[in-house]
Amino acid sequence: MSAWEAVEEAIATRDPAKAAEIVLGLDDQGRKEVAARLPGHLPVARRLQRTDRGDGTWQSDDDWIAPMRVAGAGTIGGAAAVVAWLNRREFADRWARPDELESLRRVVAIRPPEWQADLAVRAARRLKSLRPNTEQGGRLALLLLCQSGAVPPAHDPLVVAWVGEWPGRLREDPLRDHLLPLIFEAEGVGRALQGEQAAPLQPGTWLESLAVLQSEGTIDRGLLIDGCLRRFLRGGSAGDLRFFVRLHELVEPTYTEVASRARDYLRLLPAAPGVVAELALRHLRRFDALDPADVAEALQALLFRPERKLVSVGLTWLDQAARDADDNADEYALALAYAFACESPDIQVRAARLALKHGARFTLAGAEVIRDALGLLPPDLGEQLVTVFGGEVAADEDDDFVPVPLPESPSLDAGFPLIEDIRELGVFPDREDWQGAERWLAAFVRFCADDRDLLRSVLARGTSWPTRLDVQPEWRYLDQWSEAMARQIVTPEIRFGPPPSLSSSVPSPSPSSSRLPSLSSRLPLPARVSPQHLFLLRRWAEVHAALRAGTLPPYLLATPTSGTWHLDPGVLVDRLEGYERTGAKAMDTDLWQALLRLPRSIAPEVAARAGGLTSGAGGTAARWMSDRPSPVTAVGWTRDITPYAGDREPSGGEHPDLVPRIDLRHGESGLPLDLSSGGAGPLRDLFSDPDRHRWDGHSVYMPWWPAVLPSDREVVALHCLPFLLYQWNALGVESGILRALVRADGVAGEGVALLLAYFLVERDSRLGGTQPNAGVRALVGMAERGDLPAAEVGRQLALLLRRAWFKLGAVVESLESAARHGAHVEVWEVVAGFLAVYLPGPGESPRTAHTQALGFAVRVAAWAGARGELPCVAEIARRKGSSGFVREARRLHARLS
Repeated sequence: MSAWEAVEEAIATRDPAKAAEIVLGLDDQGRKEVAARLPGHLPVARRLQRTDRGDGTWQSDDDWIAPMRVAGAGTIGGAAAVVAWLNRREFADRWARPDELESLRRVVAIRPPEWQADLAVRAARRLKSLRPNTEQGGRLALLLLCQSGAVPPAHDPLVVAWVGEWPGRLREDPLRDHLLPLIFEAEGVGRALQGEQAAPLQPGTWLESLAVLQSEGTIDRGLLIDGCLRRFLRGGSAGDLRFFVRLHELVEPTYTEVASRARDYLRLLPAAPGVVAELALRHLRRFDALDPADVAEALQALLFRPERKLVSVGLTWLDQAARDADDNADEYALALAYAFACESPDIQVRAARLALKHGARFTLAGAEVIRDALGLLPPDLGEQLVTVFGGEVAADEDDDFVPVPLPESPSLDAGFPLIEDIRELGVFPDREDWQGAERWLAAFVRFCADDRDLLRSVLARGTSWPTRLDVQPEWRYLDQWSEAMARQIVTPEIRFGPPPSLSSSVPSPSPSSSRLPSLSSRLPLPARVSPQHLFLLRRWAEVHAALRAGTLPPYLLATPTSGTWHLDPGVLVDRLEGYERTGAKAMDTDLWQALLRLPRSIAPEVAARAGGLTSGAGGTAARWMSDRPSPVTAVGWTRDITPYAGDREPSGGEHPDLVPRIDLRHGESGLPLDLSSGGAGPLRDLFSDPDRHRWDGHSVYMPWWPAVLPSDREVVALHCLPFLLYQWNALGVESGILRALVRADGVAGEGVALLLAYFLVERDSRLGGTQPNAGVRALVGMAERGDLPAAEVGRQLALLLRRAWFKLGAVVESLESAARHGAHVEVWEVVAGFLAVYLPGPGESPRTAHTQALGFAVRVAAWAGARGELPCVAEIARRKGSSGFVREARRLHARLS
């Protein structure tokens, strides 16, 4: 057996140890032969991945790669070529098993030491991943470096691969002295080790190993402390620095060690992540003898930071430093001025009190710094400081707010142009285009009566139909029904039988017979689609059924006359009169759709004309126009999770459920409407309580829902609610729904208000903050038309913040944008409704966000010129105390009084 044949057999048997044994016994000529044959054998070896299990199935594995790699490492001449071979694309996704690593080590060990070192360094530099245990070459590179004794290169992926190895071997690791200093420089190390815990310290972790070795003196403490400080000064996220913070605290720097590095700790205060700044501050506060200039620098850095906790500690330090300054505290005046700008009202109160407390310790220069910063404080605090420092108080107004009139909304009376060119029917309507589908259906019915032969020629242009309708158990999409109608015109002799699931075998279209099989079984089960979706399908299905039965009317009743999907009542009466003259029979679902598209306000003379109709459809229309049912709706919440859930991220199972309720009643009497009769079936489905859970497939055609119920927008909104708070893994409610409901008719109650509130707090990142979001545009539009449920929108905003994961900042941003677009009066009404629910009730403690909400309300009240006491605010204003929360309530109460 030749050398190559022996290696080939090892590859076929997937045996890296055998491949190593063969390679180690080859002479130069044998190695050259194997090296030359390996690349050409790759296609053959890849076929070994698929093996027959003997039961008609195949198994796939990549164990053939191990002996291929070993053979190449032991026979290819240059180190660079070996590295290229080991990292071939065909081998990239496979992890090296221990037996493969040992075989690779053996075949490399017989090479010259210089060659081994070259190979090890090249293999290390070839690494690319900054995540541990994600690159198969990392362990091999480390093995080769240890074996060859080569100096590891300063390469970040190599360091990340090293920290991904078991740290329990750190004591004997020959790479430790070279790579340990690099863990503080390499990107990716902090991310790889951020999960290690220091309390309690887990055995076998990097934190435990380093803590033990430095306590024994095996690793220099200064190396770890300096390394951590260098890493902190390099910057990074809190997560990337978490490991180094824990390591630094485990080392427990002594007083002397911190003192010698005080400047480095000071440099961390201005911009390091909060957890690092807290560490630095904690160690700096151990010193009583810091230079006053250093203390002033540290305080300026701390009091300029956004974290309330750090600013609070900084104020305590400033108080102590000012007391120690005797008669001149000017060095701390600028730091105190920075605290005036803090967003926390409580911090502003503390800073003002400190300014008053130490006022006598400031010279004229220090007092001027304080005086120049008074405009950063609320007016009531500023007035207290004016008595000591002089100057002027900031006006209690938002000087940059300029009221503008509400923009004029575009006309909603745009017509609904119909298809006049029959050639447009040659293309089936798109699933996303409800208007196109509505026009197609109306034109199809009209041309069936006007010129069926011409229609047949247009539809027959493409006889290769896009779908196999005969093998589909249900037709869930309108284009399937459109295709079925087109086929009925082109090939009327072909009939579709029952769906496959109801037959013993897959059916084929069959010649027409005297018995027409019902296609109602092609409709999906009600549980599989939304009520609106099923209603649309029933309308298309009844057109198809009437076409097959020869009872198709000359035109549809429900085709809209307006771009808002409404149908002019007078036009409907005209259409019904035409039906009665020609003897046409109205189709049930088409009639109900026509009635649902009527506006809620109908002229008496039109209703009188309807009363003169003699057909059954005419009588139904007349009764609808005189006593249209009105839905009574409500929205409930379940899973009332911790108040103010927006203070933290939601976890699995905590999402609240929305429970919509719909009760359809007579328009005049208000009595419940009996929907048990068969003719009221469509109403029963459309006006039933939505399922509070979301099901796959129920959001199909959601953008069409407002077109089904253009005068019942509250009902549409309630059916959208199950999809509102669950948009992370499937299609949810898009902003186009809200825009459609703004243009629609009917009561805007809790459902519409909740949709609007949701889009006020759901930020649209695509706008980049330069344009009002969908919620703002909807609020301004409804304000201009006078149908904004402002107080209810505010209430729903508060519920979203209390029971979901949204933040106050988004509310403030959106409402301010709406106010600056002319809706400042309506925004105040929203804010008043918001405060009544959002402010803490009995047993609840006020939070910073509550204080911020009151501060925003003060501004909005000024913009709107609002007057009139709010009970929820008045009660807080009467409380004792001087917290920022109570003070803001007093400001708002005074403004409204």
